[in-house]
Amino acid sequence: MTAPLRLIVFDCDGTLIDSQHMIVAAMAHAFAAHGLAELPRERVLSIVGLSLDEALAALLPQAEAGFRRRVTDSYRDAFFEVRQRADLAEPLFPGAREAIDALHARGDVLLGIATGKSQRGLAHALETHGLRDYFVTLQTADDAPSKPHPEMLHRAMRAAGAGAADTVLIGDTSYDIEMARAAGTHAFGVDWGYHPAEMLRQSGAHQVLSSFAALAPALDTLWDEAGVPETARMAVQGRQKP
Repeated sequence: MTAPLRLIVFDCDGTLIDSQHMIVAAMAHAFAAHGLAELPRERVLSIVGLSLDEALAALLPQAEAGFRRRVTDSYRDAFFEVRQRADLAEPLFPGAREAIDALHARGDVLLGIATGKSQRGLAHALETHGLRDYFVTLQTADDAPSKPHPEMLHRAMRAAGAGAADTVLIGDTSYDIEMARAAGTHAFGVDWGYHPAEMLRQSGAHQVLSSFAALAPALDTLWDEAGVPETARMAVQGRQKP
């Protein structure tokens, strides 16, 4: 009997990539361009994970929709500009590269991403770090409703041929965890991102990790991998990109 395909879906900003400096700088530029006072860093980072439209709606709840759209456009322009600055890099979090390499080398899982980034922004980030071919499904706010709506995870599971019981979402915000719970998947939080660990637990995270080194053991505990049939390994390898 062939074992089910297992899917690990990562959030991007705050989970794999530390993009906080660029996000805060771009938001400051966008607000200044429209005569708005700069927001506290913590307030800006609290909306990371939402689609950009949803994020601006949360940051400017009283603003008229057309004005919010103009600020949103300014943020997109500013983000492109600040991305050229050498002092505002988007590094991988410590251990991310090693964890992804190790998971990609395994024969029993597939990897995906579900993020509030645009397709263009995600493609740039993955290409910068040489990670594009590690993931069989890339879900963004361009293609589905913003987190915590479960559609991005539903699309990822359909693309990978995985069921909810065999899918784990790894994320750093309550939006990630709520999305996973709504989709019926497992959810691991990480405590190095933009929402505190207690918020992740309250949102329903099955576990909150403190390092990427803890991810593989947590998965092994979740999924008993003893005796995975060779047919399952071959099925997964056939879906992975070279």
